Amino acid sequence: MGNYRFILSGGGTGGHIYPAIAIANELKRRYPDAEFLFVGAKNRMEMEKVPQAGYEIEGLWITGLQRKLTLKNLIFPIKLISSLIRANNIVTKFKPHAVIGTGGFASGPLLKIATIKGIPCLLQEQNSFAGITNKLLKHKVAKICVAYDGMDTFFPKEKIVKTGNPVRSYLVELSTSKNDALEYFELKPTKKTLLVLGGSLGARRINQLVADYLSYFKELGLQVIWQCGKGYYETYKANQSETIKVHAFLNTMDKAYVAADFIISRAGAGAVSELCLVGKPTFFIPSPVVAEDHQTKNALSLVGNNAAIMIREKDLNEQFKAEFEAVFNSLDKQVQLSKNSKALALPNATSDICDEIEKLLK
Repeated sequence: MGNYRFILSGGGTGGHIYPAIAIANELKRRYPDAEFLFVGAKNRMEMEKVPQAGYEIEGLWITGLQRKLTLKNLIFPIKLISSLIRANNIVTKFKPHAVIGTGGFASGPLLKIATIKGIPCLLQEQNSFAGITNKLLKHKVAKICVAYDGMDTFFPKEKIVKTGNPVRSYLVELSTSKNDALEYFELKPTKKTLLVLGGSLGARRINQLVADYLSYFKELGLQVIWQCGKGYYETYKANQSETIKVHAFLNTMDKAYVAADFIISRAGAGAVSELCLVGKPTFFIPSPVVAEDHQTKNALSLVGNNAAIMIREKDLNEQFKAEFEAVFNSLDKQVQLSKNSKALALPNATSDICDEIEKLLK
């Protein structure tokens, strides 16, 4: 039977959206006649990114709970009830054979309704520290696919399958040559290249750091590909030069990864999984404002395997220069970081997750 119907739900950030799209693409490859529906949160980036990937999406009127008492929290119960009613209508009408949740608050109401209706559900938890939505759903779903060891702290052991995180398929076999990648960014093959990634929305502290260190990078003979984020582009675009390329957003991540010799990045789960595959010396600067400080925990899982360097935002002034130079000046250290991070990569994650979904369909 190829006429399966799948609902995928997750969003709020690229970290929840891209895995859902990767899973949908693989299911579509296996079941070309299947129907797909995404469910996200209204006004969040999934409402734009999912249609770009060629899928239909419905939006729920839902936001996360704020950490302090605000007006948004007071209307949260109303939003939740409204979202549960809407989710019920969507599930009743679409009649999915399986529902996949990739985290983020939109997936909560949808998977709650699906489990009540007895539809097999699978969760995909990207982080080493489980998100609140996934923790609330853990007893109701059939399977939970994770990317890190030790996740039985959060989830029932018998439901866990370690698959890794889905990464964008073109990153599994980076096919661009280094010269082509450098040419694309109008950079020189004779210089080393630093790639700076602040996540899909940009990262203020990383941008400040790079701005402060531009002349230092120049002294080292480095050229820079700097993804500063949409909200910061106007502030930093004046730094554009022959050796500094400033971008609001990088649509050709594969070329950026191939061009890079060193990488500075946030430590969102998707970024960490991609960077293991890429295997370049990486400096993680985790966002300190995410739930349960999960980016620090993601980065530490690599640091513990001597596969990356991590510097906390509050320590950048004291530590960045010394940490960067230690890697920049040591070929041995660069080779070690590359080799160890590649050893942690799980390139078959998407396929393994879809194998689990297939079992649920049977």
